[in-house]
Formats: sequence, structure tokens, C-alpha cells
Amino acid sequence: MSAPIVLIRHDDAPTDDRVQAHLERAGYDIVTRRPYRGEAIDIDHLGGAVVFGGLYNAYGVDEHPFLRDEYRLIARALDAGVPLLGICQGAQMIAWHLGAEVGPPPDNVHEFGCYELVPTVEAGDFLPAPIHVVQSHWHGFGLPAGATRLASSALYPNQAFSIGDRVFGLQFHAEVTPAGFRRMQERGDWRYGLPGAQSRDEQSRLLALHDTAQAAWFNGFLAKLFPPLA
Repeated sequence: MSAPIVLIRHDDAPTDDRVQAHLERAGYDIVTRRPYRGEAIDIDHLGGAVVFGGLYNAYGVDEHPFLRDEYRLIARALDAGVPLLGICQGAQMIAWHLGAEVGPPPDNVHEFGCYELVPTVEAGDFLPAPIHVVQSHWHGFGLPAGATRLASSALYPNQAFSIGDRVFGLQFHAEVTPAGFRRMQERGDWRYGLPGAQSRDEQSRLLALHDTAQAAWFNGFLAKLFPPLA
């Protein structure tokens, strides 16, 4: 059996996201770790890794020492050349590890809802045309040295980057199903009314319009990064 794909999660939410579903369908051995609980990460037996979003600051290693273990995983994946996907906090961590700035923008604007994502000239087949995607963040990342910027939004210019064809950082949450986004709305209700955040009604309206396209795009992306084994 091939080495497992390690999934790093930062909360106790149900694992009903599109990454989990794709890897199961594609026949991968999956190992889930929650380092904030004290769970150890085996970085020597690694076929790939996905670092999910969360509420921890990428630079908060002194406050949250378990992040050091996650950075060791990121370093191992980069050195080994295996597929590595960072989503939201995970993308910020990859960028931070590679020397880019991470943090809130000067205007403290939030993206919370469903926002248009626009491909850059360099995006190629990563994103052929604009789509709407789920967002839930108020930090962003700079572009790491050697990375290619792939997408932007009106509020955050760096929405996706790649390093080669096996390392990707995504600021947005295309992995989230409608059920998962409803949980985001419940957990993030304190953010309604903040600069940039959409109202709950607007979020739900836009997700109903755009989630089918978001899912189709993201599942296609995952199929390239983690091709089916059988």
C-alpha cells in the first residue's frame, strides 16, 4: 500500500468536506491528525498532506507550540516532493514557512461568504474562468519566493499560489459543502456587519447559485493533485 495522505485538522467539526470525500473515492489511505489535541504526526511515512483551515495564526508558534509539528510536516512534504495542499490557515502556513508575510490587511477587511475568484494570467488550467467560492478569513498571505500567483479577489489579491505542480495554497474554502458552510455561519455569526462580510441572506443566496460550479471545479482540481489509485 502507498504511503498515506496526512490530513491536519484544526477543529472537531464533522469530516464531510470534499477533500475527505475525494480521497476516499480515489482509494487513498488517509491518516487524520489534530495536533492541537496533542496527536503526533508521522512525517517519515508520507504520501502527501492537506493542512486545513482554522483559527490559529500561522505565526503563533509560541502561543500554540503544536504548530511547530505542523511546520515540520510542511517542510517534510516540500523536501519529499509529495502533494501538499494548504487551505486558508494551511495556505498561510505554507507561505509563512517559505518566508512570506501573513496577517490582516491594513483595512482589516473580512471575506465571509461567497466571493468571486478571478484567475491570473499565469493560472493556466488551474482556473480557466472566474468562479464564486466560499471564504471565511480575515488574514491573508504574501506570495512566497518561487511561487506562482494563480487567483485573486476584489478584497484579497493573493487567493491561490502554486510551487511546481504539487504544492498549492488556497485562501478560500472550496472544500466546504453547503452543510459545512451552514456550520461556518453558526460559528461566525459575530462577524456579520464587519467590513467586507456578507449578510447571512446574501451568503445563502450566492452559495445556492454557485456551489455546483464550485464543487465541480474543486473536484477536478483534486483529481489532478491526488489522482485516483485504481
